[in-house]
Amino acid sequence: MERITYQDIPDGMFENLRKIESFISSSTLEFKLLEIIRLRVAQKNGCAYCVDMHHKELKEVNETDLRLSSLCVWQEAPYFTEKEKVALTFTEVLTDLSEKPIPDQVYTPLLNFFSKEEICFLTLAIAQINTWTRLMKTFQFTPGNYKVAH
Repeated sequence: MERITYQDIPDGMFENLRKIESFISSSTLEFKLLEIIRLRVAQKNGCAYCVDMHHKELKEVNETDLRLSSLCVWQEAPYFTEKEKVALTFTEVLTDLSEKPIPDQVYTPLLNFFSKEEICFLTLAIAQINTWTRLMKTFQFTPGNYKVAH
């Protein structure tokens, strides 16, 4: 049961978060990569609602079942590209923040695949999905209800 319903959410809260989503979508980062990152953060944060959502979004863009089921063990799976692995490493470090700065061995490989502008968007996208997962875990929206917009 939801603790906080959609109707309980303050006016403008989700609308402003969606503006950030639109801003991220305007970047040159591929939708599929962003969704892989979002799904991985949802898995790491244990957010069933967001796992459901981003799994469905990836299925809509023809992501394979093999890659979807292996995302939780991506480091061991041979079918993620080097670019995806670099982005996923950054995603996990940024999601599991410690009191230390992001290490150079995590940041520097990003420069092989992403411009500094794209790294900014990537950082924002990771921060944004972490925000969404924390909201959904608090509000307890019911997983399984998400419908992909066509």
